[in-house]
Amino acid sequence: MPMGYRLIIFDFDGTLADSAAWFRGVFNDVALRYGFRTVSAEELEAMRGQDSRAIIERLGVPMWKMPFIASHMRKRVAQDAHRIPLFPGVEAMLEQLQARGLTLAVVSSNSEENVRRVLGPVASARIRHYACGAGIFGKRSKFRQVLKAAGVRPNEALSVGDEVRDIEAAAAEGIATAAVTWGYATEELLRSRAPTLVLTRLDELLHAVAA
Repeated sequence: MPMGYRLIIFDFDGTLADSAAWFRGVFNDVALRYGFRTVSAEELEAMRGQDSRAIIERLGVPMWKMPFIASHMRKRVAQDAHRIPLFPGVEAMLEQLQARGLTLAVVSSNSEENVRRVLGPVASARIRHYACGAGIFGKRSKFRQVLKAAGVRPNEALSVGDEVRDIEAAAAEGIATAAVTWGYATEELLRSRAPTLVLTRLDELLHAVAA
């Protein structure tokens, strides 16, 4: 493989799972429950151009509340998993990557149970390593965990995600980064963090790791 990748590490929400509509639908309920500012649909869309730290500050969410909010969101996903689809083509893409001999992993703030449920039995079985339940800024240690479990050096791995925190955490471990434009963050914001690759379509990932 020209880039030397042996391991592809996926984010889940906004990268493999099209959870944006679900997220928009529950956002203000969660805001009212945990005492931070509700937003209009227009403001929620505008926040796609900001990174996680800026969004937390904008909404006035104390950092100590973040683990409780994350736990609540995982429970909500567990209840609504049937309403969260994969992006079209994800199952075929995972199949093709596995067929090329690549090891696949998921690093996510969501729970492993939720990730497996949304992926379904066939696609979830293609994922060799799961490192889930990451804190909002806790993905770096999860990347390190996956590298060790897979026996892969950082320069042999590619992280695929849709948020600035995915790029930052992977890059901090020396892992190449592919930013996808179909998720939560805008393409402009993602490009501002200089990822290794910017992907606008699923099939571009297949081309990037093609033999």
